[in-house]
Amino acid sequence: MILDALPHTPDEAVPAAPLLEITALYASNREFQALSGDFPDPDDIRPEQVAAALARELANPDVEVLLARDAGRLAGVVITLAHHPDPADPDPWIGLLIVDAAVRGQGYGRRIAETVESRFRTAGRAAVRLAVLDANTDGLVFWTALGYEVVDHRRDLQLARPCAVLRKPLR
Repeated sequence: MILDALPHTPDEAVPAAPLLEITALYASNREFQALSGDFPDPDDIRPEQVAAALARELANPDVEVLLARDAGRLAGVVITLAHHPDPADPDPWIGLLIVDAAVRGQGYGRRIAETVESRFRTAGRAAVRLAVLDANTDGLVFWTALGYEVVDHRRDLQLARPCAVLRKPLR
């Protein structure tokens, strides 16, 4: 599996080919999209909506959107944040990890998470954090199985949704 940064232009535009792949991947996860509320209609996720969401993410210079490919096929997307907006929080964050529903349960999520952890460890980071929506019980099970521990409960910064904050030491 290869994890590469999403190509984009200085104005944060995403090329059409990866945008269509990401849109299809997001749409394959209807249950998560309905739960998250990130898109107005989880049954009709459009490339222009995904492009706008990615542009918002990429406007932050600390954000990286990574595409996970296996044999050329897009298997997952992970969005990382090198520095949290709260200066008291020293850890990088995983903002989103989403795997194509067609390959869910085949270890892609675990391999993507381990690759991101390795990248942060190599960069000298001591731990990584993420937030899981309180209603996303499958997400909480996934992340705790990977060794993440709940360290806080609060609302997310984008939509004020209740979340569990998890942390995993990298050393």
